[in-house]
Amino acid sequence: MAFSKELESIREKTLETYQELFRAADKNAEQNTLKVLDAMRKIRVSEAYFHTTSGYAYDDLGRQKLDELFAEVFGAERALVRTQFVSGTHALATVLFGILRPGDRLLSLTGAPYDTMQTVIGYAKPSSGSLKEFGVLYDELPLVDNNRVDIDAIAKVIKPDTKMAMIQRSRGYSVRESLTVNDIRVICETVKKCKPDCICFVDNCYGEFVETMEPTQVGADIMAGSLIKNPGGGLAPTGGYIAGKKELVEAASYRLTAPGMGDELGASLANHRALFQGFFLAPHVVAQALKGAIFAAGLFQELGYQVWPAPEAKRSDIIQAIELGSPEKLIAFCGGLQSYSPVDSFAAPEPWDMPGYADQVIMAAGAFVQGASIELSADGPMRPPYNVYVQGGLTFEHAMIGIMGAAQAIADRREKG
Repeated sequence: MAFSKELESIREKTLETYQELFRAADKNAEQNTLKVLDAMRKIRVSEAYFHTTSGYAYDDLGRQKLDELFAEVFGAERALVRTQFVSGTHALATVLFGILRPGDRLLSLTGAPYDTMQTVIGYAKPSSGSLKEFGVLYDELPLVDNNRVDIDAIAKVIKPDTKMAMIQRSRGYSVRESLTVNDIRVICETVKKCKPDCICFVDNCYGEFVETMEPTQVGADIMAGSLIKNPGGGLAPTGGYIAGKKELVEAASYRLTAPGMGDELGASLANHRALFQGFFLAPHVVAQALKGAIFAAGLFQELGYQVWPAPEAKRSDIIQAIELGSPEKLIAFCGGLQSYSPVDSFAAPEPWDMPGYADQVIMAAGAFVQGASIELSADGPMRPPYNVYVQGGLTFEHAMIGIMGAAQAIADRREKG
């Protein structure tokens, strides 16, 4: 591998400096693996549940057992796990459209949501079929004090018609801190004190298994995420999940299929084995990604870049942000990481008009599953200060190599002038 001696030296220093944090990630994986294993033993997962189904798929036992498994692990009353979800945004939108009605008010407590969710809501970014077009009202609580949730202001922004408070756990395309599970606990408790019937909804993308508890275990009424992120363990070919209180998940299921049908239908065209096995592997794979994020933060901080979070910071998602400062460096970073990918390593990432985003986005994603951000990937909007967001890594070894490749690509570009 054509890495400079300077970069190799920084690599060794980073590995030595943060070895305790790497061990802590492995310990976390052990606890979460036991949590998943205990649930699989409790609900008696069997090879008989791994097969595909067709047509209406009434009485799809594997589908039902997978729902039961997610609910058990996430401490929820009910779960909806489906390959029919095309993305995490689709799962989140299904919750919103399934529960909210014309005249209801949605409140975002974590500032402006992620880009694709803004088009779903339709206020900042008007779009056909948005919540705004269906008469759902919207409020947003700005972040304060170094991009933190303004807990003291929650009581001031909750109105009599506020039906749902939305909480985005990860940083998205921002440099705010991701929310810990305890942060979410405090937010939910505050909301319930102000309006007990207000639904606390958590966008849990990138957060599953980073800690040993999940939002639905600390007060969130419902949450949703993507199977090609953390809980798919790198094996799920597509899909998403919703988990939470029974009546809320049921309402969402009527939006996924049709009123009266809910979760009773939906053929499992993809083999269930990949979903069960991916979920079993997820705690370990998430730990690999976490170690990769810590390594990226340490390496690029040593190289003089601003990073969020800092290497030693407590983490609640797998995303690592790095401020690169120029479009050329952002393109070089993504190109370098792509060149050390197992799939399409020969491709050169370029910025493009990605659906649902206001700015052009560049993405390095040489993954076995297209767009799977639990696999090593990096992306960023082409806007100042040109932050790149790194996530994933099925193995720590690959995460290190890919991140080294990105750093070397930036250094090579600088040398060429």
